[in-house]
Amino acid sequence: MARGTAVKTEYSGKEKAAMLLISLGPEKSAEIFKHLKEEEIEQLTLEIANIKSVTPEEKEKVLEEFYQICLAQEYIAEGGIGYAKEILEKALGPQKAVDVINKLTVSLQVRPFDFVRKADPSQLLNFIQNEHPQTIALILSYLKPQQASIVLSALPQEKQADVAKRIAVMDRTSPEVIKEVERVLEKKLSSLVTEDYTATGGVQSIVDILNNVDRGTEKYIMETLEIEDTELAEEIKKRMFVFEDILTLDSRSIQRFLREVDNQQLAVALKGSTEEVQNVIFANMSKRLAEMIKEDMEFLGPLRLKDVEEAQQKIVNIIRKLEDAGEIIISRGGGDEIIV
Repeated sequence: MARGTAVKTEYSGKEKAAMLLISLGPEKSAEIFKHLKEEEIEQLTLEIANIKSVTPEEKEKVLEEFYQICLAQEYIAEGGIGYAKEILEKALGPQKAVDVINKLTVSLQVRPFDFVRKADPSQLLNFIQNEHPQTIALILSYLKPQQASIVLSALPQEKQADVAKRIAVMDRTSPEVIKEVERVLEKKLSSLVTEDYTATGGVQSIVDILNNVDRGTEKYIMETLEIEDTELAEEIKKRMFVFEDILTLDSRSIQRFLREVDNQQLAVALKGSTEEVQNVIFANMSKRLAEMIKEDMEFLGPLRLKDVEEAQQKIVNIIRKLEDAGEIIISRGGGDEIIV
């Protein structure tokens, strides 16, 4: 495929889909378009328009990959992912078989505990609150952050920090473990069993959840983690409120933290921020000060990303200290309704 004079060896999913449609021809591509959403059609049309040509080698490669995924899907329908993997290993070899299965499960958005994500949080709490903390952590890590935050907040306090820590240190869970957990819980709710190695949990997962719980629950969990695992607690705190979240603060809170921030530091931080964040900051200071900061930003010239991130983190730390002192309010999940 040629885009101008550039030569590529790796292609995105959209590019491969566009190349496949070109290879199949207009009539078959039109039939495929009938089954796509309007947004998908627009994206693929743009990709096709940007492709100048498809070489015979590229055509053969993309058709072969499509054929392998179709075969895998057929094998899965016949006997599940385990059966498909076994057949593909014999035909393609172990590594290639895993690659094909992974591409298929990602494209189909195959996810364990699909039944849990459809459950009401209060019902879900009754469903899992007596399970082992590791089991609860595994399930919550697959939920939407808002849903998981409700369940985490409602757990007994002695379990909250334990579950939060287990989510944070979780990496990949084997299909055998997932299958066993689902088998045990199957009697309580209907389940959808999948066997893909799905990356889940991790620090960002618990950060997303904690950003949605009430302040009391977050504070208790963080205080407990600071005692049990200082390094993990610090990593979580760094991600709890990022610089771009300034957009969620009210004007009074923005004006309050700006009084604590060095103007030079603010100029560096804003240099690497979005225009939206810059506008909000400038709108909450005097016109004269805003012009001074803008001039400082111009005089700074190019900056290292590391320097910008450090300046932004220092401002974030100021915001969190002011929140801890009760001087500003960071909007989060339940329990933070404002009474005027």
